[in-house]
Amino acid sequence: MDIRVKQRAVVEALEDVKGRDIVVFNVAAQTAYFERVVIASGDSNRQVNALATHVQEKLKSLGARVVGVEGRRNGEWVLVDLGDIVVHVMHPAVRSHYNLEELWGGKEVKLAKEEKPKKAKKAKKKPAAKPKRSVAKKKPARGKTARRRSRK
Repeated sequence: MDIRVKQRAVVEALEDVKGRDIVVFNVAAQTAYFERVVIASGDSNRQVNALATHVQEKLKSLGARVVGVEGRRNGEWVLVDLGDIVVHVMHPAVRSHYNLEELWGGKEVKLAKEEKPKKAKKAKKKPAAKPKRSVAKKKPARGKTARRRSRK
């Protein structure tokens, strides 16, 4: 399977389960073990595990081999090894602590966005504005100067 197709499938699987802050790094020049590192965040242990599981299922359905998975029991950081791609899914606090972007942060891979057909938006009706009640204007208060009459 082509590396670009595989990385696109990984990113789509992460986006399907609402993975956040997804980045892909090309690390082929840094290590001979794999070519890409994908890092994503999930808000809870359950979401982190769901993201990792969805990546596994989607790539297995495409015929890719999942070499291994680590960290599912803890759920704060799950690593999915796909051979030439390694996926790190973790809590934002764990991600900022270990700062893998600095470790692997060579060349970030920009993924071309596939244009999806846009759905026609329904025009939302704005609620009718309530008619304003007319408020009787108050007459200015008459001060002492207005009451006094000039006496001559």
